[in-house]
Amino acid sequence: MELLYLLFSIFSTTLTTLALSLFLPFRLLFSSRAAPPSSVSLYQGTVWHQRRRPVHHSFNYSVRYALYELNHDSHSPSDHFSADEARTIAKTNGPVFLLTIPPSVGYEQNPLSIYYCYDIEGSSKSLKKCIAEVTNTPWGERVSFLFDPNVDVVAKPLHVSPFMDMHGSWKIKTSEPEDNLLVEISVQHPKLGNYFSASLVARRVPSSATDHALFFWLMPHKVALWIYWHALKLWWKKVQFIQHPRYSNPAYKEEAMARDIKLSSCTAFASDSQYKSEANPVTELKDRSAEGHLFKWRDAKWPWC
Repeated sequence: MELLYLLFSIFSTTLTTLALSLFLPFRLLFSSRAAPPSSVSLYQGTVWHQRRRPVHHSFNYSVRYALYELNHDSHSPSDHFSADEARTIAKTNGPVFLLTIPPSVGYEQNPLSIYYCYDIEGSSKSLKKCIAEVTNTPWGERVSFLFDPNVDVVAKPLHVSPFMDMHGSWKIKTSEPEDNLLVEISVQHPKLGNYFSASLVARRVPSSATDHALFFWLMPHKVALWIYWHALKLWWKKVQFIQHPRYSNPAYKEEAMARDIKLSSCTAFASDSQYKSEANPVTELKDRSAEGHLFKWRDAKWPWC
């Protein structure tokens, strides 16, 4: 059944993409020539993946990201936290920046988005906490969690790949989003050890004369293509295919929280009542509380739900 859903999703996305791409030149022709908002920065870089066990498999691809200053920009993607919500979660009082891949011609594919939450102390600001939003493919499920940008270890809370089980943890760190940007993630597994790592290395590019719709045209599609293509390669290499735990172990979220309690006592998400809004996607998130990191899960989108 999930194969039929996947084929339907690919077919409908292809039709939507073709239709909206045909209108893109007209939109560019008649759009305003005003400069893009200064609260959006553009980044171009490379994503690297390396799997060392049980087989070796590595690849990289070019990627483009947008960094939104959520305090001032009103054109950031709608399917994310607002600045006030992010500040409440991180318990900060300063600016909030969102690093993400914007949707393009009707399609969104964003494995990882990061909020950079700053504190203001006197006349200076410092990066205090980050929030990661991890979305899996093709289901579109999402988990959000708070982490220390210097380095943090989080129990794996989401089935992000059918070629990885739910055991182990994510080690994550990021630099501040300045002229250069670095995000590093590795998987610590009880049997396979440190068997997988991924990184984003990017550089800020001039955006004063760049049309954002053209800059990100088909970027989400390229990310999805790389994901599916290398999943096929892993299957060809006979890496074990692992069913989504929602079918075999519905308590996997609670188990992840139990493992996480042993890993960290990081300051957690605030209660839902402090930042929920009926007009905001946060209402779709389920609250799961624990003494360590707290996670926010969002269920799969149609037709996977």
